[in-house]
Amino acid sequence: MATEYSFYPGCSSQKGASSSNYLNSVKTMADKLDIKLNEIPDWNCCSASIGYAGGGQLPRLALSARNIALSEKHNQGQTIVSPCAACWLATKEASERLKENETLKKETQIVLKEVGLKVENETPIKHMVEVLIEDIGFDKIKKQVTKPLKDIKIAGYVGCQTNRPFGINGESYENPKYLDNLIDTLGGTPIENYDKKVQCCGGALAFSEPEKSQMMIKDIIESAADAGADMIVTPCPVCQMNVEVYQDQINTKYKTNFKMPVTYYSSLISVAFGANIKNSALDQQIIPATKLNAIAKS
Repeated sequence: MATEYSFYPGCSSQKGASSSNYLNSVKTMADKLDIKLNEIPDWNCCSASIGYAGGGQLPRLALSARNIALSEKHNQGQTIVSPCAACWLATKEASERLKENETLKKETQIVLKEVGLKVENETPIKHMVEVLIEDIGFDKIKKQVTKPLKDIKIAGYVGCQTNRPFGINGESYENPKYLDNLIDTLGGTPIENYDKKVQCCGGALAFSEPEKSQMMIKDIIESAADAGADMIVTPCPVCQMNVEVYQDQINTKYKTNFKMPVTYYSSLISVAFGANIKNSALDQQIIPATKLNAIAKS
């Protein structure tokens, strides 16, 4: 019997958005692991960075509280799961703040009442990698592997948002191992101790202060390459986009020659489970993941 979750996909995974391929690989992976993702009806943006820029605390938290309320109404008893690090972080933050601050919760209820909703805020909230680690487990994942990722050295780039402030249960903030363990489970070779595993990619600075962001991205790629990585894998749509798409600009500015593929963990899993390039979402890579593509084609 499939395990059911209340699914919050997030804006960036929608058709035509920057990480629409991520959603494809998540669905491929979920089908193989007998995970049923019940999308929250009429979900809205979590407000991510723009909410911090000038929206104010109450509107920002109320947007996430609305998603929680919709989940509780339509997908009762199901844990909310999001594949997007920012959506997971914003939703979990809203839940925690409403639990800690009764005044803020009352104000949020007033806002939600205007749209006919009420939030109970009793629903667990997980990132998709937490579902894999805590609910599915590495042993079950390993049993589904039909194409081990042999001879691929992979740097697991955790980034900021799945690491702090909440982090993944049982993991070190300085050197989280869950991506390393996943890579090993899939038959690849994890690059475990490269320096920039948890460094910020610059996030929205890529637009507002690109020089700062690109310097940070350069350090991440350089650190992984120096450690022998063939590719980078991440659980965050912003990290994936930033670390992949700016490599040409970084090469021009810093006289480097980076061509480092950056993929999602769900693409790794999908390939290892036997999926083709399209269903693993590798067809939308800007920098082809050549070694992973070869396994997917085999």
